[in-house]
Amino acid sequence: MSAGEVATGRVVIGGSSGFMGQHLQQKYRAEGREVVTISRSSADLRWGDQNGIDQAVDGATLVIGLAGKSVNCRYTPENRAEIFRSRLDTTASLSAAITRASAPPALWVNSSTATIYRHAEDRPMTESDGEIGTGFSVEVAQAWERALFADDLPQTRRVALRSTIVLGHGGVLGPLKNLARIGLGGAQHDGWWPVSKSRRAAGTGHFPGAKRGAQRFSWVHIDDIARIIDFVEQHPEIDGPVNAAAPFPVDNTTFMATVRRVLGAKFGPPMPRWMLELGAIGIRTETELILKSRWVLPEKLSAAGFEFAYPTMEPAVRESFERA
Repeated sequence: MSAGEVATGRVVIGGSSGFMGQHLQQKYRAEGREVVTISRSSADLRWGDQNGIDQAVDGATLVIGLAGKSVNCRYTPENRAEIFRSRLDTTASLSAAITRASAPPALWVNSSTATIYRHAEDRPMTESDGEIGTGFSVEVAQAWERALFADDLPQTRRVALRSTIVLGHGGVLGPLKNLARIGLGGAQHDGWWPVSKSRRAAGTGHFPGAKRGAQRFSWVHIDDIARIIDFVEQHPEIDGPVNAAAPFPVDNTTFMATVRRVLGAKFGPPMPRWMLELGAIGIRTETELILKSRWVLPEKLSAAGFEFAYPTMEPAVRESFERA
């Protein structure tokens, strides 16, 4: 497909029941494309039905892999194992189907994560000079990308979509809306917190990093995720890792101030680390998700001429909250 040409043909979406999967399948069906979904439930095919997946992939134009247990959980040994398994098994299933296809898809876009880069306060991370980090989340990202590129698929271009935090209806902003409205929408401040020997060994302990809400917040709007995939489909020169990140990241203090401003929440004192840790335990999640400094820029997309519908934060937050 040449640049600018409108894509057609069957789309296979693995991991169709999540936030991104639902958005993409609605988009492609509205455009008149045939869509085959794969998920653990409420889909055309279930994971484990390899024969059905093989048939769906054979003759498809585009395969999108999104499956994987949410990292919004406590990193217990059981959850860590499932986070790995759910990503690696489903990616291997799609790869096997493409390997066996008589008419393999031209493009396979598979989820990855910008969390693969190190905690960065000093400079932004790009595809060409980004430094890979350490710890459990990074190990997951690396394994996921290795699974994508493991097999020899000479007729299928592969892109690892290193997504930042995805904004939009039903995304991460939902819980923040409720917190901001009750006066808990302040900046999240890092600080000291005890890290056990077991969490050190597992790479799941978050150590103090940015101070006073200075951790960078890289993000992208769900509409731009869909437009990025369209753009990649139309630009055959793009392959390998691609940072799905808006070009103007902010820091945590600015992000939370934007949320409060859009919602009209005037009060929002900073949230110290100890309060965040207790809250994370209560709702069964990890503070790394809000305290790690993710400073990521879309080098490949910018160089290829991609224009974001939501390059700056406030319009993206307003649209996500349906505020004019």
